[in-house]
Amino acid sequence: MPVSASDLAKLFPLESLRTETREQLGRDAVVTQYARHDYIFEAGSVDDDTIYLLEGELQCEYPDGRKVAHVASAQHGRYPLNDAIPRRFAAKVISSTAKILRLDRRYLEKIITWDQVSRSESYKHFDSAPGANSWVFRLLNSHAFLKLPTGNIEKMFQRFEEVKALPGEIIMREGDAADFFYVIREGTASVSKYLDGAPQVVAYLREGDIFGEDALLANVPRNATVRTMQGGRLMRLKKEDFEAVLKPPMVHWVLPADAARLVKDGAIILDVRMPEEYVLRGIDGAVNVPLYRLREDAAMALPTGSQLVVYCNTGERSAAAAFILNGLGYTVHALHGGLGAMVRMLAASQAAAEQAALQQQT
Repeated sequence: MPVSASDLAKLFPLESLRTETREQLGRDAVVTQYARHDYIFEAGSVDDDTIYLLEGELQCEYPDGRKVAHVASAQHGRYPLNDAIPRRFAAKVISSTAKILRLDRRYLEKIITWDQVSRSESYKHFDSAPGANSWVFRLLNSHAFLKLPTGNIEKMFQRFEEVKALPGEIIMREGDAADFFYVIREGTASVSKYLDGAPQVVAYLREGDIFGEDALLANVPRNATVRTMQGGRLMRLKKEDFEAVLKPPMVHWVLPADAARLVKDGAIILDVRMPEEYVLRGIDGAVNVPLYRLREDAAMALPTGSQLVVYCNTGERSAAAAFILNGLGYTVHALHGGLGAMVRMLAASQAAAEQAALQQQT
């Protein structure tokens, strides 16, 4: 259920945002009705939400026995419930009903940051026309950007360059060297790849969608052709700017020993090399989905929301895969050092186990 911008204007710090920004947050908000004695959250719980009480009364129960009221109609009701994670208290409904507003904490922080940054005289990309900044909200709410540190947002927008695109213009061509990362600001585009010897459209893009990151992350030629449909405007980052602002925070690297622990706890090992490479030498039990097929085949090969350890030979393709999979909603860890590092670690572990067995025998 959408929340009006005027209702959000009653809440701190949302009252300081532009009406357009509050309208977008209102569309993204989740409002839930609770009954008396329901718990909104428990002490010690972990969640991703900033929570406001819109109607009703809660009792905040601390582990030491303290109980504090939180009333929607009171002055303190305009503030979110304490955002400390893990939660420091349990929140219990003590009125007949209560209405709760939830906003994704990381997304909210990014939206507030952009709203403030875009007010600067040096900011070049704000458009006051109705709906003209929808690409920003969609970009910042994408899975790929949820993990972007808030401090990098200003750097990203400062370095963006706007370019116009003609109808039917090829923005990047499969096989070309990688030079830019793109965001569609206005318009639509098609993505095609050579499959079975012929070009095939595999996806369509609209405002707020990104493209061009795969080749930049993996340091390989473009793996697809992107052509505008009716033309429009694009935002782009040079390769060096992408590597400085977006590449480091988008890829979570793990050492082989940490990867082994993750797998032991249930993570899936994903090999993003070509099938021939995997057959020649791969990690036992790994799922093989080549990087160039990842967007098309991930949903079929990998359970939704899985935790993944991704590897290739060196780590280059793993970085690109991590970015793609983050955008698809997976929790991804890229193996530092690639296959060779993992094989050496497994060999060392096996040798240590064998040595321990020999010592027990003697």
